[in-house]
Amino acid sequence: MSDFLLGNDLPINRLGFGTMRLVNEGAWGEPTDREQMRNLLRRAVALGINFIDTADAYGPFIAEDIIAEALHPYPSNLVIATKGGITRQGPAKAAPCGRAPYLHQCIEMSLRRLRLERIDLYQLHRIDPETPLEESLGKLAELQQQGKIRHIGLSEVTVDQIKQASRIVPIVSVQNKYSIAERKHEAVLEYCEQHNIAFIPWYPLAANRLSGNEALTDFARDRSMTLSQLMLAWLLQKSPVMVPIPGTSSIAHLEENVAAQSLQLTAEDANALEQLDTAPAS
Repeated sequence: MSDFLLGNDLPINRLGFGTMRLVNEGAWGEPTDREQMRNLLRRAVALGINFIDTADAYGPFIAEDIIAEALHPYPSNLVIATKGGITRQGPAKAAPCGRAPYLHQCIEMSLRRLRLERIDLYQLHRIDPETPLEESLGKLAELQQQGKIRHIGLSEVTVDQIKQASRIVPIVSVQNKYSIAERKHEAVLEYCEQHNIAFIPWYPLAANRLSGNEALTDFARDRSMTLSQLMLAWLLQKSPVMVPIPGTSSIAHLEENVAAQSLQLTAEDANALEQLDTAPAS
């Protein structure tokens, strides 16, 4: 596995594991089989994954609990990233809340659920347009100084927002929606490369909505890859700061994804892939 040095001091394998699928649809409610989700996490670690991304909003709260149930006491090299700063109103329903007292509570509760004394990477889940960024990130900086957070990241932001945030506190990661099918954040990726900021694409497999795309499926098959492997191999070769976090509830799919790290695309293949029509099949 290839590594990235998060915050210049935490080596992580560049293929991580996202945990939204540990809970029910719409990131809401208990999984059908909680023990299966614990086994899935244990298998991910056994396969060499040492970067796990979660959020208090997954469940809400359930994914963090399952991570601790499955993996605590944690391996010394395991990096757990979590997020806070949104509230849940139901399945796939959320709203940002960046007020300092709320974020303080989010962090304290994540520490408790994850059974940690310090969160290695805490990410502001969304910037709250109703709260000054100085208030939100100022609280994270305060808790960082207290030793409760090691590094701070952002999610779903523009280059200007990263610059604004970086004037308040060092930013080591950005988590934006990005895949072969959705590349509107190229400028953000370029900025992250220039400043050695981890770019963590969420929905790196486009939420499986491309499974019926014949052009992509044929392209993958001709290179002895599954569609998921093709998309992950492309991401991993796209940039040295790219840290995909594909999620799944299936051990077989997890193993398929991990195998993508050993697959290579030629420069010609990568260019050809980027020219394909990546619209979902109608």
